[in-house]
Amino acid sequence: MIRPVEQKSEKTIIIGLDGVPVGMIEKLVAQGIMPHIGRLIGEGQFGPMESTIPEVSSVAWSTMITGVNPGQHGIYGFTDLFSGSYQVRYPCYRDLQVAPFWENHSAPSIILNVPGTYPVREMNGVHVAGFVALDLARSVYPSDLLAILQEMDYRLDVDSQKAHQSMDLFWADLEKTHRARIQAWRHLWTKQPWQTFMLVFTGTDRLLHFLWDAWEDTGHKYHQRFLDYFHSIDQVVGEIAATLVPDDRLIMLSDHGFERLDWNVYVNFHLQQAGLLRFRTSPPGSLKDIDPSSKAFALDPGRIYVHAQGRFPGGTIEPDAVPGVVEEVEKVFDSLRIDGRKVVRRMCRRDDIYHGPCVESAPDLVLVAAEGFNLKANLKAASLSGRDAFTGKHTQDTAFCLLRGFIPAPQPRFSIQEVASIMKSPHLEPSSLGSR
Repeated sequence: MIRPVEQKSEKTIIIGLDGVPVGMIEKLVAQGIMPHIGRLIGEGQFGPMESTIPEVSSVAWSTMITGVNPGQHGIYGFTDLFSGSYQVRYPCYRDLQVAPFWENHSAPSIILNVPGTYPVREMNGVHVAGFVALDLARSVYPSDLLAILQEMDYRLDVDSQKAHQSMDLFWADLEKTHRARIQAWRHLWTKQPWQTFMLVFTGTDRLLHFLWDAWEDTGHKYHQRFLDYFHSIDQVVGEIAATLVPDDRLIMLSDHGFERLDWNVYVNFHLQQAGLLRFRTSPPGSLKDIDPSSKAFALDPGRIYVHAQGRFPGGTIEPDAVPGVVEEVEKVFDSLRIDGRKVVRRMCRRDDIYHGPCVESAPDLVLVAAEGFNLKANLKAASLSGRDAFTGKHTQDTAFCLLRGFIPAPQPRFSIQEVASIMKSPHLEPSSLGSR
């Protein structure tokens, strides 16, 4: 048995399975692929969990580790815009406006592969950053662990470009990254002191994006390999579960769900077709080519920004006219159909879903895609819809949460924002916060 360094008080273990939907966990348990998780479900509480809006990892994990909504922590997507500009930026750990839970703990924590936590900074414990980490040296604290990880050939992430070359190459890289992640976990678990340990598997998300069809089709070339990958995660969960004592607490969760992808839908193309967006050049080189007459534009995945005066250099929409433009956009997307199917299932206005000091940088409207559709900004799209290498896409309301070692309340409802609060107390309380 792999034993953690002895601690005097109860331990908290958090295991993240990026993107894994609740229904997949249920089926893998029923099929005997994940028996250890099945036993933990029997000992605790398990159910669906709502993710953030939008349901992307950078937003969801930032919300989970801070316990606040994006209007407070300031992360709205993998990309954002510099204030008063059309220039795209890539938010990182430095942009997180609220401290993660481990910075509020007096006891040491080990944080391994949590997305959105690069570059690392000094903390009480160990931190190895996750996606989108660019450089291993800036991803490791304390720095004396760098040589140990390099000796393991530790990988920050799967090289997703290999999936565009060959699925065999992708699998080889996925499994190599996975083995190194497990090796790093075993080392940190046994060699470093900790009271809270958080480990996130992100290869699950990459696998579900490129090979959701291998999950659905039992005759698929990679179906068994898909199952074997998830079984290997269950083996790690089993090793962890074997070390738990009654006072220890375990949280297992995903940051969002997944489902089959039928069509990518290009939001900026539809805004152009509706006369709400124009560019000075065709095709546009960047957002800087937006014509001043434009009323709105989009960033991934379905974030709509009104082209308002004072917010953007060429913005012409008066502040008091912004709500009217939001209504126009809502009408345009409410009526959108592809193959007779509604593309957008929900439209969320800024003030309905975000609150806090960072709300002024939030999108004015966020579109949530209907089943099978993936919303993409794509300035240069020449058609409304298309397909690419992905066969799976994110969902907002089918994440999962498993809690072991907490005192249950009747019919708890899970929200990713509340996980940090749950950690502070062994008592669960029914929630009405949803994904706010």
